[in-house]
Amino acid sequence: MGKVVLVTGVARRLGGRFVRRIQRDPEVDRVIAVDAVPPEHHLGGADFIRADIRQPAIARVLAEHSVDTVVHMDVTGTPLGSGSRATVKETNVIGTMQLLGACQKSPTVKRLVVKSSTNVYGSAPRDPAVFTETTPPKSLPSGGFAKDTVEVEGYVRGFARRRPDVAVCVLRFANILGPGADSPLASYFSLPVLPTVFGYDPRLQFVHEDDVIEVLRIASHEPQRGTLNSGTFNVAGDGVLLLSQCARRLGRPTAPLLLPAVTWVGSAMRTLGMTDFSPEQIRLLTHGRVVETKQMRETLGYEPKCTTAQTFADFARSRGPGLLPPEALAGAVDRIAALPVLGGGHPPTPSAN
Repeated sequence: MGKVVLVTGVARRLGGRFVRRIQRDPEVDRVIAVDAVPPEHHLGGADFIRADIRQPAIARVLAEHSVDTVVHMDVTGTPLGSGSRATVKETNVIGTMQLLGACQKSPTVKRLVVKSSTNVYGSAPRDPAVFTETTPPKSLPSGGFAKDTVEVEGYVRGFARRRPDVAVCVLRFANILGPGADSPLASYFSLPVLPTVFGYDPRLQFVHEDDVIEVLRIASHEPQRGTLNSGTFNVAGDGVLLLSQCARRLGRPTAPLLLPAVTWVGSAMRTLGMTDFSPEQIRLLTHGRVVETKQMRETLGYEPKCTTAQTFADFARSRGPGLLPPEALAGAVDRIAALPVLGGGHPPTPSAN
């Protein structure tokens, strides 16, 4: 008998991709895909069960199918369809509590993988330059998805203490980007003009969707020789990008605003439904966040295929040119540089850039 893997949050594109990928592993016998709404995408040969993880019925699903591995991907910052922020919070927190309660009662569950986020570290002016998995945040997130992830991880730690026989892996992903990214930050970068906080140029890290799927797959199996996939791991691509660099590579102009004005603009955007420009995202776009990924490489044994810059480049290609295409802007700069110097003389030598 092979593994029986239950995956939550399969109505979202990322969850659907993981379900299709994990089915190809020879050691996996069955995949049980669970969500409160039917997915619009195909799930391959997985068995889809329409179930709300906020309800106790999820325990029956685990028991009936003798699930031994649970991959909890239904922890997210964006509503699905016409859902509200309250529904998202209930699914994140209450849903996780119900799922963990069901896992605790199940004698067959032997491995739990939880999709978390580096949002648990928050974003504050006195933050360290780089967060490790054991670095306490200077200021705990006070609301939104970041607070949800803090609560979720607290419940997961409690579960791990009560069921020490279950291998628990918590994956703290940096901002997930890619051609199909669906997140508040992806929506922000899709705006024609990017509102920024005047006087700040934060450092950002990204992880590609393809790397997210592969890390989840590694965490859902028994560890390879010389590796350990139980514990908490930061997951991000190599390197960082400044927000100003992101804007230039997207070809989108920025609108620097004082912090109170950015907060007001964010509220207006949420009201109009343009994007979820939440207070936690404003803090990220003010102070930034960078995490250490040494444990991901040395303990988990995974080397990301895409760097932060490559991830963002793939995302930028999927969004099309902005109002200031980088190539056109570079051409204009070169033409200006080639103009004769006022009062005669030779034009300056063009730079390598």
